[in-house]
Amino acid sequence: MTNSRRWAPGLPIAGSPDAIQDSRSAAHREASTGFIDTWPPLLTIAEVASLLRTSRKAVYSMAERAQLPGVTRIGRRLLVRRDDLLSWLDERRAASPGGTRR
Repeated sequence: MTNSRRWAPGLPIAGSPDAIQDSRSAAHREASTGFIDTWPPLLTIAEVASLLRTSRKAVYSMAERAQLPGVTRIGRRLLVRRDDLLSWLDERRAASPGGTRR
């Protein structure tokens, strides 16, 4: 039996820092091209954790402490309104340093 997935020179090895950086770059490109706008209006905790690059446990903790906007409970499911979350992220964005140099 042969392995059809082989490493080729110049390609990052799965799990290597280069592969992780490539995946982050791809996620950034998708987010900047409006990919997030195609997500459903209500996001699951896993989707919110992915978007915030944190764990599901951290998202549950934020929701419990009312630190996360747009949280709604439907039955046992905890969902977050996409537009509220994105607006909240925009409000919390830090100004880019570089306006003044010494």
